[in-house]
Amino acid sequence: MEGKPLVTSKQRTEVVRGVPTQVVCTAFSSHILVVVTQFGKMGTLVSLEPSNVASDVSKPVLTTKVLLGQDEPLIHVFAKRLVTFVSQEAGNKAVLLAVAMKDQSLEGLTAVREVIQTCQVW
Repeated sequence: MEGKPLVTSKQRTEVVRGVPTQVVCTAFSSHILVVVTQFGKMGTLVSLEPSNVASDVSKPVLTTKVLLGQDEPLIHVFAKRLVTFVSQEAGNKAVLLAVAMKDQSLEGLTAVREVIQTCQVW
């Protein structure tokens, strides 16, 4: 029986600001999994869940929660900046982000977002 696969996944490796970076995006029925690594491992796992705000239902706020790894304020900001567009473009689906980055600069973040966009599975 042929049809659409249950899980759709795309992978990309790019050099971002001199550092080899791997990105894997996988679409599940209720979540999008995005793995970004410059270390070859998953690193910190962050859940980003959309929640509607009464004033603007069309643009939900993403609530972040660190599931595995160090829970530092910067990781919440980093996660939102990196994958908010994924949730929005996927119809406000929840996103699981696994991130292990050497380069945590704004330029590096912007470059990684572009790589994530090339792995679109949503």
